[in-house]
Amino acid sequence: MALPDPVPVAELFTPPARAAVSLSPDGTQIAYLAPWMGQPNVWIEGIDTPEDVRCLTREARGVHRYYWTSDPRWVLYTRYQESHGRWHLYRIDQHAPDAEPVDLTPGSLTRVLHIDLPPGRPNKAIIQVNLRDPAEYDLMELDIATGELAIVVEKFGGHGWLYSNSMVFRSTTRVDGNLELSRRNRRTGATPPLVVFDGTDHPVGIYPMEITPDGTGVWVGSNRGTDRTRLVRVDLGTGEETEVDSHPVYDLDVRAGVLPQLPSPLIRRRSTGELIGARYLGERQVIHALDPHFADVLKNLEKLHDGDIDALGSDLDERHWVVTFTHDRDPVTFYYHHATGEARMLFRNRPNLDPAELAPMVPVTITARDGLPLPSYLTLPVGIEPDRLPMVLLVHGNPWIRGSWCFDPVVQFFANRGYAVLQVNFRGSTGYGKAFARAAIGQFVSKMHDDLVDGVRWAVAKGYADPDRVAILGESCGRYAALQGV
Repeated sequence: MALPDPVPVAELFTPPARAAVSLSPDGTQIAYLAPWMGQPNVWIEGIDTPEDVRCLTREARGVHRYYWTSDPRWVLYTRYQESHGRWHLYRIDQHAPDAEPVDLTPGSLTRVLHIDLPPGRPNKAIIQVNLRDPAEYDLMELDIATGELAIVVEKFGGHGWLYSNSMVFRSTTRVDGNLELSRRNRRTGATPPLVVFDGTDHPVGIYPMEITPDGTGVWVGSNRGTDRTRLVRVDLGTGEETEVDSHPVYDLDVRAGVLPQLPSPLIRRRSTGELIGARYLGERQVIHALDPHFADVLKNLEKLHDGDIDALGSDLDERHWVVTFTHDRDPVTFYYHHATGEARMLFRNRPNLDPAELAPMVPVTITARDGLPLPSYLTLPVGIEPDRLPMVLLVHGNPWIRGSWCFDPVVQFFANRGYAVLQVNFRGSTGYGKAFARAAIGQFVSKMHDDLVDGVRWAVAKGYADPDRVAILGESCGRYAALQGV
């Protein structure tokens, strides 16, 4: 037995060939971010004519995010503005591919904070921008075709604001550490509290927080009265909280509150914004279908690949679907036609890598010295016996996040070179119930670190790791843990 040849570092760490894949509202095209002159730009490809592919944007500094509009002719995107480090919103016209993109938010001090394309309001976008006054952010309605902007609410504020049915709401952290959802009086500016959440139960804030299509409620991840984070609806008139869905064991997957590149735990209908599914996360992801049609679609999508569903979207009629599967060795993107049952792989996200040469990431549970179970992931190199290997203890950051099953180039780099890699979700990691997260309070330099040490001892006792050849590595909180480990 022998290790495969080392995979070059550049091949492991190069961004995916295509990222942020999405389907046009009419189901005829897909868009994605792919390199142009070394920077991510928007590319368009025909769903039935993959040879019809073209680069839609040519931004030397790259595109940050892009958005299909209700009319596929117009595509919006944000990019970094050179002057003063601001984000601007641009519009590009597919009918005039040689025309220059239009800067919809001009000005050297302009910065766009948030963009929303509400279902049921074609050709409109709602944005938060400081266009009127560089020191203040207003909520504005954008007419996409004309570029005209109209103020909806002046001095709307920065992050944490919601807007519905001409009412303004805000999520804030109070001086006592608790989290408050309040409604602002647009005449007086007063913000009486609507509902208050215990701050120690929500270390990364209230997430998700999305307005219901009828504007009378907000969907929130809450663990009030239970250990697990479930999906609830808060009535915006009364503050009353009603459970919408929950999992008996797993938390609602709220990682996107910290890592915005991940999908929202709420899966919504493109045409109306209705809730059709919810994501939960244990060792692997579980999706609950909350709509009969989506349940039928989901059943067929889950047959396409053994990965976990990541980005997911349909056309307005929900006949055409594009789904990206996250995977520890081979992330892929598929097309599925629900009316005909046709399904085909559009592309592998990392076509330069051979999955057979990469190592599986295996969920394991380690028992800490005080009896607390620690959900973890072990990756062992392929081609050699897993006997007293050098090992890397890879510690996640924040600390209010968690390690999860996915393709991780750092993990694969070490495994490909003969190392075992252990990722311990120490106490304080989110996604395992509020008692598990609260167990880290006051324990950053004691029990949290003991969990990491106990993980190493477990790997040594199992015979996977050589006790004299163990390294510790991490970023953010993981960097702190590495220093403490030294």
